[in-house]
Amino acid sequence: MIIGDAVAFFEHGEADVRGAIPHAAVHRWYEGHAQGEDTCPGCDVRGQLPKGADRS
Repeated sequence: MIIGDAVAFFEHGEADVRGAIPHAAVHRWYEGHAQGEDTCPGCDVRGQLPKGADRS
């Protein structure tokens, strides 16, 4: 989906190749971030304990 969107962005003249590549990278980062929040919505950083958890 992300690659397809970047290609469409390029093909519709909304960006050249130098614009389409960062477009794909930023959207991939965002999707990964959103997935991490869905997995652990209370975490400060992915992989840590949820906020308010006993950290002893």
